[in-house]
Amino acid sequence: MDRAIVIRPQFPSNRRVIAVSDIHGNLPFFQALMDQIRLSPEDILVLVGDMLEKGQDSLALLRHLMELPRTHTVYPLCGNCDGLVHRFFETDELDEHFFSVYLPQHPESTLRQMAREGGFEQLEDLPRLREDLRRAFPRERTWLASLPTILETEHLVFVHGGIPSLERMEELDRWRCMKNDDFLGQGRSFPKWVIVGHWPVTLYDPNIPSAAPILLRDRKIASIDGGCVLKLDGQLNALILPSEDSEEFSWDAFDGLPVAVALDGQSPSSDSVNVRWGRSGLELLEKGEDTSLCRHLETGRVLPILNRYLRRGPNGLWCEDSTDYALPVSPGDRLTVVASTSQGYLCKKEGRTGWYYGRLSDIL
Repeated sequence: MDRAIVIRPQFPSNRRVIAVSDIHGNLPFFQALMDQIRLSPEDILVLVGDMLEKGQDSLALLRHLMELPRTHTVYPLCGNCDGLVHRFFETDELDEHFFSVYLPQHPESTLRQMAREGGFEQLEDLPRLREDLRRAFPRERTWLASLPTILETEHLVFVHGGIPSLERMEELDRWRCMKNDDFLGQGRSFPKWVIVGHWPVTLYDPNIPSAAPILLRDRKIASIDGGCVLKLDGQLNALILPSEDSEEFSWDAFDGLPVAVALDGQSPSSDSVNVRWGRSGLELLEKGEDTSLCRHLETGRVLPILNRYLRRGPNGLWCEDSTDYALPVSPGDRLTVVASTSQGYLCKKEGRTGWYYGRLSDIL
């Protein structure tokens, strides 16, 4: 069992602390978010894991993050996706049971991006691929190997997946700290703030999909994975503290969606469903032009689903995250537009996704 690597840096007082997790190889989103929050050399940026994999720019993002400490204070932590890339470099123990299946199915993987750049992409001989990558990318390999698991300060703890307690953290299983599903559902509380990513926050609410960070002040947990890359309406979140000893959290986000202004008001739904990953089985009732009427198998709820969200797998019909929630909207509100349909607009407001049935201005 690999033990967790814990670092305990001293954060100078009166410097802004910014936490970002689960970038997943989306360099344009990361750069746009850093511009949006006006990241400066005076800030302390903590990257709470899963910087790599799933997105199209993992290798470019990795190199950008390797260079960023030349001008900024940055603490990158290892997430489960980053850990998988590192493990391929270091050992063949997952070749047969994981990488032999994963790599052919994921041409966007960091490892395959590296192999294509090096001109030696092949998947028939993984030991040879490993040796080629080690030879061609020694700096990237060293950077991955240096990533700690947990960062602890006087008032804050950062870890990608989660931890059972603050006691004897150096004895924890490293992988379980990185891949800790449904951390908020485990009922844990802490004496100092624990900031995690890994589990997209929209999975926690059965009624309203929201990618906004979740702050549980009574339990001192902040969960900040906005589903960047993983979800079509996902966003990259930045959790912001004015200083290490503050509890005045704020947040900002970037989702890359077009923005329009609402011209009409709308009241929110009093009852809605959030059809989430892993619980998204459907029965098709009526096919439409841009949405189809479906029954959600878990709840029995009948709702319209965007046709481009519908998927068919071995176990039948399912969909990308969907909802029948109607957003609360006032005239003049700025909404990001996920989809325009003949029935209305699927939009986002303050991280929440829902339907808007009024008029929108032209895209800003």
